[in-house]
Amino acid sequence: MGALDGRIALVTGASRGIGAAVAERFAAEGARPILAARTAGALEEIDDRIAAAAGGAKATLVPVDLADHDRIDEMAGAIAERFGRLDILVGNAAVLGGLAPLAHVEPVRWAEAIDVNLTANWRLIRAFEPLLRQSPAGRAIFVTSGVTRGAFPYWGPYAASKAALEALVRTWAAEIEKTTIRANIVDPGVVRTRMRAEAMPGEDPATLPPPESIAGIFVELASEECRRNGETLFV
Repeated sequence: MGALDGRIALVTGASRGIGAAVAERFAAEGARPILAARTAGALEEIDDRIAAAAGGAKATLVPVDLADHDRIDEMAGAIAERFGRLDILVGNAAVLGGLAPLAHVEPVRWAEAIDVNLTANWRLIRAFEPLLRQSPAGRAIFVTSGVTRGAFPYWGPYAASKAALEALVRTWAAEIEKTTIRANIVDPGVVRTRMRAEAMPGEDPATLPPPESIAGIFVELASEECRRNGETLFV
């Protein structure tokens, strides 16, 4: 038996990087994964890997652009109709928003970072809290970054949106303290992802740990036994 047997888990940004690694690890631990990302083809590849590793088990795939916030409500409605509850929510999807001096950031890039990294996660909370309340042990996990601690020139849209995300999750965690839901934050540190390559093009990705190396902390926070709430865990 796995640590997450039978638990229904929604993972955003699940087509690559940390999201894909978490989705595959959740499936290996017995969860029933719902994978959300913009690229349908990439989601199908992850689904194939899950099926191969889990003896044919299949994930539920949701091609969705989280910047289209109304689609989040539609996704919640579909999950409610099919499953009646949600046990685990992983808000992982994010965009870099470009690296530039704040005075030179294009408004469209700023808006994209806020829409995906912050507002989409608020919409996930708003849409899925009722379904997490239907779980005997609803668990929500959001992904932040070390750029929220300190001053990192040129990272303005990303740093601002992630700092706001942390405040959002801590506020929600305080609001749900007396429920069976628990919400926490993971700072994965430096990991080999496409976003990292975009931000640091001169870096050798082979020197960085793979996303699979940090998936264990997500299993811990997603388990029914987890009692942490409103915490930020550093990997």
